[in-house]
Amino acid sequence: MEDYFKNVVIFDHPLIAHKITHLCDVNTGTKEFNEIVGELAMLMGYEALRDMETELVEIQAPLARFKSPVLKNNFTIVPILRAGLGMVDGLRTLSPTARVGHIGMYRDEETLEPHVYFHKMPSDAKDGPVIIVDPALATGGSMEAAVRFVKEKGCTNIKCMCLIAAPEGVRRVMESHPDVKLYIAKYADAPLNEKGYIVTAFGDAGDRVFGTK
Repeated sequence: MEDYFKNVVIFDHPLIAHKITHLCDVNTGTKEFNEIVGELAMLMGYEALRDMETELVEIQAPLARFKSPVLKNNFTIVPILRAGLGMVDGLRTLSPTARVGHIGMYRDEETLEPHVYFHKMPSDAKDGPVIIVDPALATGGSMEAAVRFVKEKGCTNIKCMCLIAAPEGVRRVMESHPDVKLYIAKYADAPLNEKGYIVTAFGDAGDRVFGTK
């Protein structure tokens, strides 16, 4: 296996595999598609946030007073617009006070390269982990550019999360940013089509999330 896979986590869980299958099914409607995307983001988030730092605080419980751990710093979710928005609520279920930044990109249909048209980050995002989310990692251009942008904002603890990833995208992101960790629900080891889409996936995630297909 290539060296860059050392920071890649591919989930091997029957519930995740089951939900991915339903995402890829053309008969899955918008409502169910959105629900599954959120559920997958939440399931993956447990592992992605495993290394978050905690600190002890003293609390009064019904029968005693004692110290118990809470998160030391919250995390920031950065969806790549627009499809990444579908993964935000699932992660915020884990911590409703998680901050949310946004990066808007569109892909040039000729070069398949990303162009940023909007960005906004919380001023304190660098104080905790940042999770960049996008359902599909195909060519890797958008995710690679998003990581570069987040680094320019001073963030160093960066994780990427996607539901389906192609070899080309994984290679591009991890060779450009070997210091980030990439979490994948399904590794689609198949060639991209001429438009840069993963053929064994769910099509255009943004269209399916927002019902515009």
